[in-house]
Amino acid sequence: MGTQTIYEADVIVVGFGAAGGCSAIEAHDAGAEVLIIEKQPQDAHYSNSRMSGGGYHSPRPDGDRKALKAYARAMFSGENIGNHLDGEIHDFADDHAQLWADLAPDNDAFMRRLDPQFNSVEVGAAAFRHFPGAAESGYSVMRSTYSGNNDGWVGPGWGDKNTPALSHTRSEQENGEAFHACMVTGLATRNIPVHYGIRARSLILDEAGAVVGVKAERDGNTVIYRARRGVVLTCGGYEYNRRMRQAFLDGPGAEAWAFYGTSANTGDGIEMALRAGAGLTKASSVAARVIAAVPERRNGLKVGLNTTGIGKPNEIVVDNYGSRYAAERRITKDPSRYFFYKEALQFDTVNLTYPRIPSWMIFDATLMEAGPVVNLVVASYNAVEWGSDNRLALEKGWILQAETIEDLAARIREHPDNHGRMETERLATTVTAYNSYCAAGADPDFQRQSDTLGPVAKAPFYAIPLYMGGPNTKGGLRANARRQVLDWQDEPIARLYTAGEIASVFQFVYQGGGNLAECITFGRVAGRNAAAESAL
Repeated sequence: MGTQTIYEADVIVVGFGAAGGCSAIEAHDAGAEVLIIEKQPQDAHYSNSRMSGGGYHSPRPDGDRKALKAYARAMFSGENIGNHLDGEIHDFADDHAQLWADLAPDNDAFMRRLDPQFNSVEVGAAAFRHFPGAAESGYSVMRSTYSGNNDGWVGPGWGDKNTPALSHTRSEQENGEAFHACMVTGLATRNIPVHYGIRARSLILDEAGAVVGVKAERDGNTVIYRARRGVVLTCGGYEYNRRMRQAFLDGPGAEAWAFYGTSANTGDGIEMALRAGAGLTKASSVAARVIAAVPERRNGLKVGLNTTGIGKPNEIVVDNYGSRYAAERRITKDPSRYFFYKEALQFDTVNLTYPRIPSWMIFDATLMEAGPVVNLVVASYNAVEWGSDNRLALEKGWILQAETIEDLAARIREHPDNHGRMETERLATTVTAYNSYCAAGADPDFQRQSDTLGPVAKAPFYAIPLYMGGPNTKGGLRANARRQVLDWQDEPIARLYTAGEIASVFQFVYQGGGNLAECITFGRVAGRNAAAESAL
């Protein structure tokens, strides 16, 4: 029989990514005693935040706040650009947009306050230029960088002598690693403990239905976390939960999707909150396009890989029959890459098939020899060995090869997910037409960017199956602008809060860097409000 251990704090934060870190820091700074529990072990802790590109929105403080609210409202709901029906009630989009206008301009300054060695560079502006407020809002997207002196430091771990302390070695970093390093520093300087290797299993409710703690497990033993003020769920989405994929995501099944974020995201917080009476909103919302996937399994699901070769010269994307259906650069360009999956979801109502699942990346030896066609950093996070020259992936059968386009079509037909649909003549005709567009310098079919046009002409030729997917899901728990989790009647579940992709505010469209930005802004809101609850 396992043992049971009990811990207690004012605020218990479930999940240590950007949202969890910001929630914990804000709750602590509001005077609360805070404790974070994290499912992954310390030596293998890779949250989606850490695995990200490290981008976040931080509109300029001198921008027009009214315009900023309008732009945020368009992204969150689309209702102010005509994408709503009379009487339709959106999920607190106006309140969320107001908070965004009030608080998001402080995002960059907040990060810099956490650690003087954290830096950022401006890399973008409003991606949806036709949205109201885009030009006047002062919108800005930052990318995380980090510089240090390689002086290792140690912060708080479990708080007992038998548990390894939280540690991090400073070095020149950028992107998600830089962001994560800043989060770790922010926690360490406040002595906020992180309990690693703890999987939250259920919320503890009192007789009135208020959340008063979390029941978790570690190495088969029960661990109870009592919360005197509140619990904040920041434990991510359901990327690696087969049944939730089947329940929430469209398409022919869970295997039609692949994700390259952390495999630790299995919808635990959603499941726990549902048992406590929580409602859901936009559960099918996802940041996704079409990406590569390999047959290696995590939680029984194949691993996704960010396919960097798409949209480059010497490459096209076709459906299961051999036809192009979009300008390839749209698949990888911000912001279209975050909802391109809707193009892949086309359903043939005559033949009752999904002709674009999977799609196929067709490329030639020029691209093959130019370098890896997937993001090797993301692959390494997921312990996938692809090979810097693509050859290892070829040897494993993840890349198909043939000396002619006609023979490549035959190889694709043999792939179990193609179901024999690839048409040799159609694929050959598609490649020939595309190559002629490259010679002419213009793509009349899909207006692909001219600087990405390069022929698929040098043998041998290659193919990779592409599935719908990306970094993360976005739909989940219904929450108001106080970040209280709501039931199906929109009544708050007492003392339960949430932030991050488990309950994203980006429910209409998504701009790159939005996930980390909402983790900062609304993570802080959730932490502050949880800390303000009266102590039990």
